[in-house]
Formats: sequence, C-alpha cells, structure tokens
Amino acid sequence: MSTQVNEPYSVGKRMKRKEDPRFIQGKGNYVDDLTFPGMLYLCLVRSTYPHAEIKSIDISEAMNVPGVKAVITGKDLEAAGLGWLPTFHGFDKQMVLAIGKVLFQYQEVAAVFAESRAAAFDGAEAVQVEYAPLPVVADPFTSKADKVLLRPDRDSKTNHIFHWEVGDKDGTARALAASPRRIKERIWFQRCHPAPLEPCGCVAYFDTMGRLQFYVTSQAPHVYRTALALVTGISEEKIHVISPDIGGGFGNKVPVYPGYVCAIVGALKLGRPVKWVETRTENLTSTGFARDYHMDVEIGATEDGKVTALHVATTADHGAFDAAADPSKYPAGIFGIVTGSYTFPVAHAEVDAYFTNKAPGGIAYRCSFRVTEASYAIERGMDILADELGMDAVELRKKNFIRKDQFPYPSALGFTYDSGDYHKTLDVALEKIGYAALLKEQAEKRERGELMGIGFSTFTEAVGAGPSKHFDILGIKMFDSAEIRIHPTGAGIIRAGTKSQGQGHETTWAQIVAEELGLDPQNIMVEEGDTDTAPYGLGTYASRSTPTAGAAIAMAARRVRERAKKIAAHLLEVGEGDVEWLDYKFQVKGVPAKSVTMKQVAFAAYTNMAQTEPGLEATYYYDPPNMTYPNGAYVAVVDVDRETGETRVRRFVAIDDCGVIINPMIVEGQVHGGLTEGFAMAFIQEIQYDAQGNNLNTNFTDYLVPTSLETPHWETGNTVTPSPHHPMGAKGVGESPNVGSPAAFVNAVIDALSPLGVRHIDMPVTRDKVWRAIRDAEARNAKAKSKA
Repeated sequence: MSTQVNEPYSVGKRMKRKEDPRFIQGKGNYVDDLTFPGMLYLCLVRSTYPHAEIKSIDISEAMNVPGVKAVITGKDLEAAGLGWLPTFHGFDKQMVLAIGKVLFQYQEVAAVFAESRAAAFDGAEAVQVEYAPLPVVADPFTSKADKVLLRPDRDSKTNHIFHWEVGDKDGTARALAASPRRIKERIWFQRCHPAPLEPCGCVAYFDTMGRLQFYVTSQAPHVYRTALALVTGISEEKIHVISPDIGGGFGNKVPVYPGYVCAIVGALKLGRPVKWVETRTENLTSTGFARDYHMDVEIGATEDGKVTALHVATTADHGAFDAAADPSKYPAGIFGIVTGSYTFPVAHAEVDAYFTNKAPGGIAYRCSFRVTEASYAIERGMDILADELGMDAVELRKKNFIRKDQFPYPSALGFTYDSGDYHKTLDVALEKIGYAALLKEQAEKRERGELMGIGFSTFTEAVGAGPSKHFDILGIKMFDSAEIRIHPTGAGIIRAGTKSQGQGHETTWAQIVAEELGLDPQNIMVEEGDTDTAPYGLGTYASRSTPTAGAAIAMAARRVRERAKKIAAHLLEVGEGDVEWLDYKFQVKGVPAKSVTMKQVAFAAYTNMAQTEPGLEATYYYDPPNMTYPNGAYVAVVDVDRETGETRVRRFVAIDDCGVIINPMIVEGQVHGGLTEGFAMAFIQEIQYDAQGNNLNTNFTDYLVPTSLETPHWETGNTVTPSPHHPMGAKGVGESPNVGSPAAFVNAVIDALSPLGVRHIDMPVTRDKVWRAIRDAEARNAKAKSKA
C-alpha cells in the first residue's frame, strides 16, 4: 500500500489500532501543579447581586489579613488603562473587574493577592462592598424592551447586541404561505455549561529579562498571546504563553477571563509569580456559557412530505458580556447550517442577540459556532413535521435528503457541502438498530398503553474553520500550521498550532507523519501549546484539529518527503524522476529491490548531503478551501414509565461519517464522550436562573454530570465518504456526537408520548417534565372524550 502526494489518505500497515501509551498516561503537567519560588495566590471577590450599583469598596480589613499583599479594584485597573478587555467576538468588550456596577451574580469585583491560597480566600471575604440593587433583566424577551439599560458603556444605548440574517427572506415567506402543510414551533436549547474536568487557571510571572511567562489553560495559546498584547500593551515578543496539559476544554477555555488579566497585573505590580485557579463554583457561575437559543422554527411542505421552505427566527440570551469567539462575518456563528441534511429550495434564518443579567454566554460548547443549536432546531422540526403529516420520521427524512449524486451541494443558506451519502448512513443505522422489529414491538406496546419511543437525528455539521476568507478571530485569519523535523536516526518531532485537551493529538499527529513518511509513530514526538516553539496557529475548538492542523501536518510531511526524494536519488545513484515512493520506501522504478528507507535518507540528510543543504524538515500553513461536513444517523430507543415519567434509554446507535478515519480508537473515544455530553443536555443539565437573576446551579450537586451509572451503552459504527478537498479525506468527528445526539433523545421521548398528543417538550427532558406532560395530556384527552 502506498500513499502518493495526490492520493487520499489511508490507514496503512504502520497504523496500529492501539493507543500511544504517552497519550494514555499523560504528563500530569497541569497549571494547578505548577509552583515557583515566591509565588502568590489570587482570589477574586465576586458579586452576590445580579445587578447593582457599587457604592463603595473597602479593602482595609482585607489588607490586615495575615499574608495578604495587595488588593486591586476595577477603578485601579481603569486608571492604568486595563479596565476592559476585548472579547473574541469582536462586537463587545468585558470589564476585567466591575466598574461602577455589577451585571451578573458572581461577577469579578476585586482581586486579592496573598502568600497562600487560604490567605487569599480570607482576604477576599474581608473586602467590604456596598451595593445598591438595580432592576434585573432575567431573560432576552424582557431585555428587548430596553426599559432597563444594562450596558450604558455601549454607543447603541440598547440591550440589543446584533441582528444577523442569511437567505431569501421574501422568497421564504412566499413559499411558506403557499405551502399546503406547515408547522411552527418554538424550540429552546437551554443554557448549558461545558463543565470541564479541570477549571480554568493560570500562573504569570516576569522573568529576569522582563518577559511575561504565562502558563494558562488555553485552547488557543497563540491567540491568547496576541490578545494579551492588545489588552496589556506588552509587546507581543515579550509574551510567552505555555498551555500545559488541560483537563478538558469544550470551548470553555477559549475566552480570556478576568482572572488571567488580574494575575498578570499582580505579577507586574508585585514582582512575584501569581497563580489563579478557580473553584468549581466560580467555573460554573462566571466562565463562558453555551446555548440559550429560543428558536421559532417554521417548515413548509407538500401533502406528500416534500419540504418547500424553512424559516428560523432566534432570540439569543448572551448574558452580560458576549463570550462568543465567532468570526466577524458570522456573528451568530455557523447557524446557517440549520437546513441540515435536507434539500430546502429556499430558506431564511435570523438571530437577534440580547444582554441579560446572567454570566457571559455564547461560547461554542463542543460545537462549531452554534451548529449544535442549528442541528437541534432542524431535527426537532423534521419530527414535528412528520407528526403533522402522519408520516414515518425515516420516510420523511429519506424523501428530503440531499442525494449522493448532488454533492458538492450548495445549500439554500450559502454553504457548499463537500460530500456525503446520507441514505447509506441512515440505512446502516436502521439495520444495526433493527428498525422493522422495533416498529412491530412499539405497535404491540401501544396497544397495551405502554410508552416506547424511537427517535432519530440525521444531522450534518460544518467544521474545520477557516477558510481564512470567511473566518477569523480578532481579525486573525483562521488557518493552522505544522512544523516537522526528522532527526538523523529517523526519529522526529511535530510542532503544531493546535492544543489538545484530550482529543489524542499525541497519537493522531504521530500516525499521520508515520503514514506519510514510513517511520515508527512511537518515535515521533508531538509538541503543542508553546508559543515560543510551535508555529502560529489558531488552536483547537470547532472540531478543526484534523480538518486544519491534520491537513497541515500531512502537507508538511509531504514537503519533507519531496526533499527526501532528492537525497534518495543521490543514494540510489539515479535521477530524481526515476525514484518513486512505494510501500513506505523510495524505490527505483521497475527495480523494487533497489530501495532506501526514510530512516536511511534521514541519516544521509545530515551526513551525505549530495550538494544539498543539510537537514530534513518542513513547515506548512494550511488554509482550507472549504469547511468539511461530517454527518451522522443516530437512533435512540426509550421506554417511558407512564406513572412516574422516568425515561430509560434502552438502546442508542450512532453511525458517523467523518470521512477517512486516521485512528479508529480515537474516533470511538470521541464519539463516546460526545454522546455522554449530549445525553446530559437532553435529560439532566441546565444552568437555571430565577426571576431575580440568581444562579441556581453553582455546583455538581445542582448541575449534574452523568456517571457510568446513568450513561447508556453506546453502539457505534461508521460510513466513509472522503472529503474531496482535504489532503487526507478526513472531516473531523470530535463534536459530531454532541451536535447530533440531543435531538435523537428528545425525538425518542416525544415519539413515546405522541399517542397522548404530546408534540414538544423543551430540554432537559426531566422526569418531572415528562410526568407533567403525561398528566396534562391525559386530562386533555379525558376532557375531549367527555365532550364527545
């Protein structure tokens, strides 16, 4: 088996299906493990009010606490020109420490620096803040009225952040009006939190050369370096960002948080290293939140179920500050993927975002910029349409799927899908789940009054941001990078602009180079997260690692191979045109016995240069021509207890098409993790606020994380349609299960309740909600029966 430059990537003989032990064991090098001589600890004073004027801040008692070295406030930072930091969204900025008033409960008000963590906490408790409560805006619909202006710092003098729309508004309206059948439903994707295993944290200090050394839990170290230069005024070459091991990110570790800026200011002011590691409560109450999209979904169709038009109008709750990192051309992210896997001839989507007295929202929690919300909207909408038409949900989907021969497919909202075979993927899922037998079982159970549901989600995702002509963060074009150096012994190192948080880059990147160069993956070192050594990259989020950095690594390896070919020709004593790369060796064409390995070539590159410059290395910056479009077909089977409302997920089948698979075990692990998060959102997780703006989910007792006891058994599988424009044909998979699974779960529950007339329940579909829906439906049905 060979891998030529222009051929699709394939898993070759050297690609083992086992994990690299370095990835399993990890380095154990977390921010909270770091210590430096003379290190101080930072604790942030946080507001107990959701919205209040700050009348005064008294730090005198805090300064008397043993071990406390300094306390700074928002006014101190403002005087130094550091009062505000730009968000990655570009539409907004955020107070580092509250100035004048607080805008959400747990907002940062003051920073305390002390000799120990305990002293810092004691000092924070001793800071006295006098508040004057202000009216609270607890939801975006109240925010629309602008009766309470939350952000007087903004020129617009309104709570409205942005309006975004895409598609044919008038054409969609006409098509909907002319449609024989039509559904409309408000579908809410509740506010969620990524809740990574490790909270956010950092250590900041200035070395003897006056250079900032900044260890931080960042998914995008290079972007942090640039952002910190913009915020602090420190010249960028004097900032060294190191992102060590990260215990999960999921989008939560993309924004720059106030604690980071305060740590840097403290290190500069006090001349000592400063560590800040937040508590779990701080992470759950003040760092970036996701979702909170209220989506009015309207679909038109013919009598036989052919879709005619789609309109989605969204009201988005972004909290007090916009935490999104969406590209400047896409303020609502890639929500335009809301047409899903279907051939809508015309569509229109619009999003209006508003400020509220909640923590900053809008981050992409394990999804590519609002794709999860879009997928949930269309997959719920298609099931509601199937119910309206009295059609089988599978039949409706197949009738409206984009066909394999239609790719590349231009969607009604401007995306060009690269490849797919949606019918095949769904057929594989149906066969694996045993759909015909399940339908028969369901019919028998319904005769007995039992509630069994079968739910589907046949989603399409858009991942791999760039291309740079469309995508940026802070104006920095979105591409990614890789540098490969092969040492004289045939070992090597890969340096990439990405940053793993558990995705297995240490394994996958080594495998790509091993496949491309015929080397042992165990002898390929992977290094990320250090801005002094890695080439500039935009980081890891939006499922962009393999679509962008993986491509950059493959292309850099091919550059190495092209250079190696010259050296091989010299060693084989033939012209370069007479050499071919075959079976992981350079061979003389027609004379396979006359060959040299890459390991032999590597040694010669440093000892027998044949009048070429020494060394064997290459760098590549990859700017994708398009995003990639992984898809999947998920099926959930549930049983609902009619008396208690308890839902049991009996089976769940996930068939993913992520293009060419590099490491099957990595893909399997990503799917299992994403499905577990999707299950949590569907059934148990919601960050709730009361009418006074108080956060009701401040710890893992109130915001539940599923354990092995609650998590269903996952059945997985794959179909493969390579991406035609990606160097390896890969598409990415890290976010797909989180994107696709919530709708399958909810659709299954609603399918179980559909004989009672239940049409929709918003997530999380808790036992209490289901019980109430059953009781209400039974009451309605009894009333209707009595009238009849």
